[in-house]
Amino acid sequence: MVALDAPRGRLAGDRRHLGRALAAWLTLLLLAVSVLSLGSGASGVSAAAVLTDWAAGRDLAEIDRVVLFDIRLPRLLSGVLVGAALAVSGAVMQGLFRNPLADPGLLGVSAGASLGAISAIVLGGLLPPSIAALAGWHLVPLAAFAGSWVAMIVLYGIATRQGRTSVATMLLAGIALAAMIAALSGLIIYRANDQQLRDLTFWGLGSLAGASWTKLGAAAPIILAALAVTPFLARGLNGLALGEAAAAHVGLRVQRVKAGAILSAAAATGAAVAISGGIGFVGIVVPHLLRLLAGPDHRWLLVNSGLLGASVLIAADMISRSVVAPAELPIGIVTAMIGGPFFLWVLLSNRRVLDA
Repeated sequence: MVALDAPRGRLAGDRRHLGRALAAWLTLLLLAVSVLSLGSGASGVSAAAVLTDWAAGRDLAEIDRVVLFDIRLPRLLSGVLVGAALAVSGAVMQGLFRNPLADPGLLGVSAGASLGAISAIVLGGLLPPSIAALAGWHLVPLAAFAGSWVAMIVLYGIATRQGRTSVATMLLAGIALAAMIAALSGLIIYRANDQQLRDLTFWGLGSLAGASWTKLGAAAPIILAALAVTPFLARGLNGLALGEAAAAHVGLRVQRVKAGAILSAAAATGAAVAISGGIGFVGIVVPHLLRLLAGPDHRWLLVNSGLLGASVLIAADMISRSVVAPAELPIGIVTAMIGGPFFLWVLLSNRRVLDA
């Protein structure tokens, strides 16, 4: 006989209400850190004062307008999109591979983006002047996005046979592809000069310092479109937890779910890496933490991963701007230094849940 929670009539063990409540709290958290981010920075410009003057129709000082609307606001929105893209992509990959340690890096997407960026930084000077002038400073993000998609297309072609994609083959081929891409990247880095090596180091650690409305306008449609697809994958990812054969037996279109998961994660990750460079840890920690808090139901896990991932990245960006102000730490350093110990604490505190 199924046990019910008498006061509310819920099935025992039903944690959907936790997912809904957590979404509300995470929305408030995202709003709070967004307001703090707009008000923080080395310039000392008060976001509240600027917004008050703007709402009242008073003329804004040029420096205040530039700092708030041309520097902080696109940086904030970029952080929201990048954090949400990395966290949701991690949740999708973990659901697809049924592995809490999975992230888009397993598909070679991040490695492909890195190869594209490395090639643009080191070999960009070999391009014809007309092409280099046309691309301008967009060359690195464009190359990173192109690299991520080439890696995804190659991997998808390897793992797909007779219209069916093998998740196991994709996992193993992704590891091999990432290793080969890393070797090729190493060969290109070998011929880099000191300035290029410095640029490569900072790009690889990730930063939102180069955020702008132009970059945001190029990447936002891709990330938003990829994120908009993921809620339609939620029931399919829940079904894949039973195994592909069982999911297909109950009517789930397994191949469509796998293709949607791979394409959406690759698109979101590639565009995010093009904006910010390599930022690790968010795609693994955020979904796993939310599973411990509210369960594995992807109908809420994907939404909550986007909200928490955005909040985490914005908070990490604020820390990176404040610790060594007026200079900045790369965000990847902050996420690793804070996220690593926190993740270990969560794991040690929930051993019984994880071992069950």
